[in-house]
Amino acid sequence: MNRREDNVTYYIGKKVKRGTNVKIWHYAYVGDYAEIGDNVSIGALAHVDYKTVVGANTRIAGLAYIAPLSNIGKGVFVGPAAVLINDRYPLTKRLEGVNIGDGVIIGAKSVIGSGCTIGNNSVVCMGAVVTKDIPPETVVMGHPAKAVYSRSEYEKKKCTWEKKLK
Repeated sequence: MNRREDNVTYYIGKKVKRGTNVKIWHYAYVGDYAEIGDNVSIGALAHVDYKTVVGANTRIAGLAYIAPLSNIGKGVFVGPAAVLINDRYPLTKRLEGVNIGDGVIIGAKSVIGSGCTIGNNSVVCMGAVVTKDIPPETVVMGHPAKAVYSRSEYEKKKCTWEKKLK
């Protein structure tokens, strides 16, 4: 069903469970039977497909594609044009969603393969291609994605970067 609220047009499927304070931007799509938690933002042209769960306080940036059957934890950021895939061998009849833990950051244009689990508080750097499970508190980058440092090291680098603004 197409919806129009506050001059924003988007599509919401059948039997979608939507929490409070959910913001869906221009031309986004939320598929049938999706569950969207409280305080979630779904960016312009993003596609959150059917039977997907999105936890509270999560932000899905524009142009992201969340494949059917995926589970996204609480406090997650999915960057622009990131893609979660559910078809390990395209056009197979067996689909596996992606599982993303709480507090995860997925960088722009990253690709997360079918059936992969991203552990709590991990970071997938922009453009990474994830082909296997990522342990909690791990930062990965590259093609295929490989661990490069811990989340605590990431936070230190982030603080150093932000201090340069002052």
